[in-house]
Amino acid sequence: MQHFLKTLSYLKYYKKEAFLNILFNVLTALFTIASFLVLKPFLDILFVEPTANSTTASQASGFVAYYKNFFNDALAEYIQLEGKKAGLLLVSVIVIATFFFKNLFRYLALFVMAPVRFGIEKRIRQELYKKLLNLPLSYFSEERKGDLMSRISLDVQEIQWSILQSVEVVVRSPIMIIGSLAVMFYISPSLTAFSFMLILFIGLIIGGIGKTLKRNSKKAQVSHGKILSILEESIGGLRIIRAFNAESYQKRYFNKENEQYAHWMQIIMRRKDLSSPTTEFLGIAVVVVLLMYGGNLVFEGAFSASTFVVFISMFYNIIDPAKAFSNAYYSIQKGSAAIERVNEVMNQKEEASGPALYSELDFQHQIEFKEVSFAYASGEKVLSDINLVIKKGEKIALVGSSGAGKSTIADLIPRFYELEEGEILLDSKNTKDIEIRSLRSLISVVSQEAILFNDTIYNNIVFGMKNIDEAAVIKAAKIANAHDFISNCSEGYQTIIGDSGNKLSGGQRQRLTIARAILRDSPILILDEATSSLDAASELLVQQALEKAMQNRTSIIIAHRFSSIQHVDKIVVLDAGIIVETGTHTSLLAQNGIYTKLSKLQNI
Repeated sequence: MQHFLKTLSYLKYYKKEAFLNILFNVLTALFTIASFLVLKPFLDILFVEPTANSTTASQASGFVAYYKNFFNDALAEYIQLEGKKAGLLLVSVIVIATFFFKNLFRYLALFVMAPVRFGIEKRIRQELYKKLLNLPLSYFSEERKGDLMSRISLDVQEIQWSILQSVEVVVRSPIMIIGSLAVMFYISPSLTAFSFMLILFIGLIIGGIGKTLKRNSKKAQVSHGKILSILEESIGGLRIIRAFNAESYQKRYFNKENEQYAHWMQIIMRRKDLSSPTTEFLGIAVVVVLLMYGGNLVFEGAFSASTFVVFISMFYNIIDPAKAFSNAYYSIQKGSAAIERVNEVMNQKEEASGPALYSELDFQHQIEFKEVSFAYASGEKVLSDINLVIKKGEKIALVGSSGAGKSTIADLIPRFYELEEGEILLDSKNTKDIEIRSLRSLISVVSQEAILFNDTIYNNIVFGMKNIDEAAVIKAAKIANAHDFISNCSEGYQTIIGDSGNKLSGGQRQRLTIARAILRDSPILILDEATSSLDAASELLVQQALEKAMQNRTSIIIAHRFSSIQHVDKIVVLDAGIIVETGTHTSLLAQNGIYTKLSKLQNI
């Protein structure tokens, strides 16, 4: 219920529409009740000889009784003057009018609710996407991408269909039920009490049917997230699947999860579909019981047959709202599972983005690691007691075997992960005290995997930047040795490069990321094995581009190939998260230590 109320809190953005929806639903309920009340004079005209009885109106007590008798007397007088056929025509017009306004207001209630439902869905999806962008990278290492995609698409849509669609029913149905019960109570309190007991019995049965719906819905949504994960991985790894003749294996993996999802959805739909026929059957059974009980009261003269028909009609008028209400209950239960899954993401702790001591700064002197130790969420320590100074304008290389901690050091500078032990200082300022956007504006990153987006070449280069002159983009592309191949593309800088840039070669993709880094013109450049996955020809072009990019910048290079780092100012050698050697290429070879062994493996 807490999650349900939290979702309804979005109604504060749509106060006008919510008010109109309630108003139109109230009017719908009133005209629905009125449409049944006019049945009595209709039946009386057909089967009873009406006579004017003005004394009844004058002697009546109570607001409802007075106007009821006033209407009856006026109608009786009209029939005496104009005849039964004219009276029947008048009542028929009144019946048509009440049904017209009932359906008009029902449509208007739905009309004003449409922008509320889809507006709230839009807001939830926007907030969830914003949250995902602000979550730390450690969170995504523990979650499936497909499951997150399922939450932002399927689960948010489920909230709209299950929860928000039910709100309108939750508003309208109680009004109709209460209004109908009020008329029934006015006709016969004892018969209404008997009816209420029967309704309560129906409610208990319906409540029992829906107990497991929420739990099963959550299982189905988790299963759907796994399906999306398998699909995303299969499309991304299609080359490997085919290269290893693993199509059958992957099909079995997918089919197993798909069957599991179908199993849970089958249970959910059967349980949900059971509600409407069960409610209708029980409702008809109760009507039959009422006919037997109320018929005896008519025989005893407690009230007229036409009044009893109105009573039965009012009771049956409760069944449809009750059915809608029970369906809404199931929908809310089903949607609550989606809300919980969305809120699991929304409640995650974001990257540190609170008030900072420093919001605007320039890089002037040096980056310093002081007694830095770090472990990922798994608990395994990857860095221990790192002490390192990187001076402005210096080019340093981080080398070591896989898992030595090279990339972790680079990731800690822009605070992709938060430190627990030690500190990283930027010009003597702790990076934890620097506003995170300001800190990252000083840093450009070129990673081993060229991360590009399914957009134009131009937009990939200017990514994240505003008001960029086209000449500056072309200049950056020329420095990155990318302008020539861009010019040969079908649409030049406006060429769409496909998903992850798959229309380009590996070297071309990497040169675009270098152009992006050059255009940003940040004083600190991190190169994370930027040439390790390229062929010799592409590596040469990319290496030339990198050398241009590193000019007048503080550069931190993570490298496996030592041939590209022989002329850097300092090489830092790591082993098992510890700095074991520091020096230039020549001095480290003279030490005949780990660096020498790694160099010999590469024939350097």
